[in-house]
Amino acid sequence: MAQESIIRFEKVGFEYGHNKHILEEVDFSLRRGSKTTIMGQNGAGKSTIFQLITGVLKPVSGAVHLAPRLTIAISRQVIPRDQLDLTVREFFQKCFTETVYDIDPRIDEVLEVVNLPVAHDRIIRSFSGGQQARLLLASALIQNSDVLLLDEPTNNLDKAGVAHLRQFLIDFNKTCIVISHDAGFLNAFTQGVLYLDVHTRKVEQYVGNYFDVVEQITARIERENSKNARLAKEAIEKKEKANFFAMKGGRLRLLAKRMREAAEEMEESQVDVRKEDKTIRKFTIPAQTDLIGEIAHISSFSVMHGHKPKVKKVDISLNKNRHLLLVGPNGIGKSTLLEALASGKAPGAKIAPRVTIGYYRQDFSTLNFEDTVYDSLASIGKGLDEQDIRSVAAGFLITADTIRSKIGSLSEGQKGLVAFAQLVLQRPGLLILDEPTNHINFRHLPVIAAALDSYQGAMILVSHVPEFVSQIRIDETLDLDS
Repeated sequence: MAQESIIRFEKVGFEYGHNKHILEEVDFSLRRGSKTTIMGQNGAGKSTIFQLITGVLKPVSGAVHLAPRLTIAISRQVIPRDQLDLTVREFFQKCFTETVYDIDPRIDEVLEVVNLPVAHDRIIRSFSGGQQARLLLASALIQNSDVLLLDEPTNNLDKAGVAHLRQFLIDFNKTCIVISHDAGFLNAFTQGVLYLDVHTRKVEQYVGNYFDVVEQITARIERENSKNARLAKEAIEKKEKANFFAMKGGRLRLLAKRMREAAEEMEESQVDVRKEDKTIRKFTIPAQTDLIGEIAHISSFSVMHGHKPKVKKVDISLNKNRHLLLVGPNGIGKSTLLEALASGKAPGAKIAPRVTIGYYRQDFSTLNFEDTVYDSLASIGKGLDEQDIRSVAAGFLITADTIRSKIGSLSEGQKGLVAFAQLVLQRPGLLILDEPTNHINFRHLPVIAAALDSYQGAMILVSHVPEFVSQIRIDETLDLDS
């Protein structure tokens, strides 16, 4: 039974409407007990595959075959907005189609697994982003299903949370499929990879850990490029000979015709090399030009100490070209402080008058999900013509098709790229960023880090990804837990 195939995609095709093709003739199968990673560019359709497995979406063509009585639980990227005002108990109860009367002991059990012991009557909205990430994982675990689907499970998790989840998945003895852009995390437990190619809209299946598969893909591309170069060279040589013999006339014309046909066959034999994920273009976030003197000053802030808020005194001044990093464990109040600073309502902080604040929220709630991408960017880039806006959008891989889509229809990673495009158009004097690596393809992160490193205004950053932070100039670090 350990080698039984329990999920099989057979020639599956899927599209959103008539102009947004996602999958074409996708074939793969997964065996019971396997641990698989889904790789692919932002917007390629990774989360769509999860929705096809769970039955939320139906294929336009082909079929998804599941083993009889197979149960599936999914841990999504974010808690739905309509569930944020539920209590912990109500949130977990919604994981089941029927009322579970002994649910409290089961809640305690899964909360212990994710290392988040909390009261069952606490409101979901009151939890930090990292704590909500743990709740999402727990909501999948409590169902005790045959298959566990994890969509970006490390988003918002602090270092301890990622380590805890990594060990859990290493010890996990059921089938698990993970979408993540955290290469080191994936390599710890991955046994195989499904690579979703955004260009061919097909899935390539590989065996091995994450780093092994990346090497396999690279080697395959090199082989295909080498083969294509050889075939192209031979085709050119045959065409040149064919032209030479054709000019001689007589029987040599027949030989020339055969050579041309052979050259055409060589050209047709060239394989379509799988294109690597595109990376966003290098960009800068221009700073507000009329910044003079102190931009922001923080004299005190509030953190959660146990279950009670505690005020701490500091003396932090931010001028132009000054970068501040906020650190601390999940739940201490980093996002709460950033939100208060962005709104100008932080009791112990003062923002200079007429400073434009660029705020990147981890939940993208600064974006209007009903706006089209173009309208969202145009509302920020006032005075710019359509060509300028489209040029900025293209740098963030926002295509002609995507730019007329509603924000709410985009993947979480695409929403993040739209948020960065907004910051470029906004030209802020104070840049506030809350977990800007969440959902973003790892290939884009060095480009984003370089943009933040060179930002000339004042910046306040929260990130739990040390590899990302290490690429950015940080002038001062404020540990909220010290």
